[in-house]
Parts: sequence; structure tokens; C-alpha cells
Amino acid sequence: MKAVRMHEHGGPEVLRLEEAPPPQPGPREALVRVRAVALNHIDLWVRRGLPRLRVEFPHTLGADIAGEIAALGSAVSRWQVGDAVMLHPGVSCGHCDVCLAGLDNRCPEYSILGEHVPGGYAEYITVPQENLLRKPPYLSFEEAAAMPLVFLTAWNMLVGSAQLRFGEDVLIWGAGSGVGSAAIQIARLFAARVITTASTPWKLERARELGADVGIDYREQNVLEEVRRVTARRGVDVVLDHVGAATWETSIKALATGGRLTVCGATSGPQTQVDIRYIYARQLTIVGTWMGTKAEMREVLRLIERRRLAPVVFAVLPLEEAAEAHRIMEESRHFGKIVLQVE
Repeated sequence: MKAVRMHEHGGPEVLRLEEAPPPQPGPREALVRVRAVALNHIDLWVRRGLPRLRVEFPHTLGADIAGEIAALGSAVSRWQVGDAVMLHPGVSCGHCDVCLAGLDNRCPEYSILGEHVPGGYAEYITVPQENLLRKPPYLSFEEAAAMPLVFLTAWNMLVGSAQLRFGEDVLIWGAGSGVGSAAIQIARLFAARVITTASTPWKLERARELGADVGIDYREQNVLEEVRRVTARRGVDVVLDHVGAATWETSIKALATGGRLTVCGATSGPQTQVDIRYIYARQLTIVGTWMGTKAEMREVLRLIERRRLAPVVFAVLPLEEAAEAHRIMEESRHFGKIVLQVE
């Protein structure tokens, strides 16, 4: 089969289009013919190398996948060859205490497609049958691939972890990112007042089209001052932060008394400082999140099927241009998702 694989860590140039042996499904697995796979920042991190992550080379990236079932293991039920599917990006054991409690994203064996196990930058991938999601007919494969990981992450952050309530004020960093553009839509479902940030006016305009109420150009404006101005110095109820060190202090200071900071990433660096007194004096809550559960993914899928949430696709490139897709993401030239088409 055709696949884009990496044989070492490094820049976009380590991504090579080559022939690879197709995977074979186990008894409880499905073989999926990949039609589209979307990029996430996790692809960049794995490609560059992470301190405690060990991958087996050659390695295939790609967590956000849509395609068709090509073959089924002997123990798979409820699915048929030819079914159009999206894939839940997280794989868990299914039988430990946290999995049985419905908290599969806390499973000790939890893995993400394209990070710990082979991903979807290829014509075929095998996944457990529990990771199959029926693709809504109205979505193209490219649109479907743009949705699972970012909408699941944003839903887990805002609804599961921060327990967003109707009418609250929310600060969402990075409107142009996949998680940011998904979070804006989710926050609007709760009639929240959405304050978001971006690096350029055109990205802020796109954020307003998605439903953001206030856009802040963080290169030209002081985010904390703008948040305090908009909220009459009260601060926001919830901050969604996936940026890390560069935004951490502002995220905490932007919160109202009793506010909640939910964190899922550190693209600008993992090391920061915090005045602990500020946290307890203002009764703040800081919640770390990691993906989301299969139950939450099904909640998100119901809203997708009802067209309450929509994919945000910036560009569709052929699989062989995976390196260029990585460059676009690294240079932050996008708004929403970059998708690779697998023909």
C-alpha cells in the first residue's frame, strides 16, 4: 500500500511517500481504507520527537481519519464491508477499572492513532471495532476527517472538565487552531459570550463567522487588558488554553473569582510559573485534560449528525504533499484543519 512514513525524527523532510505492507485485522478489528486524514499538532510533536515517547520506525502519523471498511475480523459484529466510517482517535484496553467506568481516556494502555500506534497517513489502517463511528452521509470524507480529535478534545475541555454553563464568558486561545475553531462552536451551543484570540485580522474575521463575539489580535493588543475591558474587569468564567507557557499567566489572571482553566497542550513550551496565592485566594480551578471518552465522542457525533457542529477545513492536499501540509501548520498559515486526501 501507499503510505507516508518517517524513519527518524526531524523536520518535514523526514516524511517519505513509499510502499508499505498493508496491515491485517485481528479478530476484533476492522481494516479501513483511508480516504482522508487530517493533521493535528500531535503530528508535529511526534515527527520532531518527544522526550518520553518511543516510536517504532518506520512510523506512520495521523489520528483524524475517515474512510470505508475494507475487511472485518472474525469477531466483529454490527458492521459491514463498505460502511463509511470516521475513527475515534483514542485506543484503550476496554477491560481495566477506568475503561469499565467509562473513563477510557485514563486507561493505562491508552494510545492515540499516529502517536503510539500506526496512524492514517496511508491507504489502510486497522483499528478495534470500538473505534468505528458511522460517518454522517452529508459529510465528505475530507470533512469527516476534520472533526473527531478536535471536537472531542474541545467538548471534553469545555463540557466535561470545565462544566461550562449557559451564558458564561469564555476565553478561547488560538481561534485558528483545530481545537480553537471547534471550541468556539461548542461554546455557542451554551449561549456563551466567546472571546478569542488570533494573530491576524483575517483569522479573527473567520472566528466571528463561527460565532465568536470578541476577537483579540494578540500581536497588536494586550489580551488581559482586553478581557478585563470586555468583562468590566470581572474576568471570564472559563479559559481554554492549549498554548502553554506563552499564555499561562494571562490565562490565570483573566479568570473571574471561581473561574476554571482547562488545559490540553503546551505548543509554546511546558515550563511556567504561577503564584499559588492567586489561585487559592480567587478560588480558581485548573483542570488538565487528555482527549476525551468514547461516550463523549458519541455525544459530539449526535450534534454533528444534527448539523449543530460543522467541520472547518482550510485546505485539502494529496497524501504525497504531507510535508507541505506540515509546513503550513508549523507556520500557522491555516484556520481550521488541513486534510490529506488518500486516493
